[in-house]
Amino acid sequence: MGRKKDGKMSAFRAEKFLVFMLFLFGMVLRAKGVWLEIPKSGIKCLFEDIRKSVVVMADYYVFWDEDYLNTNYTPRVSVKVTSPYGNTVHHQENVTHGQFAFTTSEDGSYMACFSTESSHDGGKAVTVGIEWKTGIAAKDWESVAKKEHVEGLELELRKLEGVVEAIRENLIYLKSRHEGSE
Repeated sequence: MGRKKDGKMSAFRAEKFLVFMLFLFGMVLRAKGVWLEIPKSGIKCLFEDIRKSVVVMADYYVFWDEDYLNTNYTPRVSVKVTSPYGNTVHHQENVTHGQFAFTTSEDGSYMACFSTESSHDGGKAVTVGIEWKTGIAAKDWESVAKKEHVEGLELELRKLEGVVEAIRENLIYLKSRHEGSE
């Protein structure tokens, strides 16, 4: 009997640990800032595994060094964001900045690829800065505050409520995936 009790206790502890880690994950990783260095005539991609019905937002900007300041050329990138099944959810050509927002329609890895075409003389690498937000981090809290006439502590409590709900939904999703794999 002692062995079964230990097994149940360790499963209980593992569940508590998982909930704690998901809570920390939700609190700490609200948005992801990434810098990509794209070589001339190159491509770089980033991806994130996201569940269905999650809001995704991103802003991206092209940065360049002083070598470009001495030329008449402004580096530009092309951007393509695809769903796990290869559907294009965002596409822009020849831009210095932009943004995209969508709600995921399927579970899986969403990929954002940035590419350059340095056909000019002396093409150099280009740096792209991306701020990628998903789920509760993508929510427009300023609009919520204005619409519902809340501020300060009440707004922070609403944010925490959103994080807790997102964690709960993630736990339900993980549980259903675990049960489906057995």
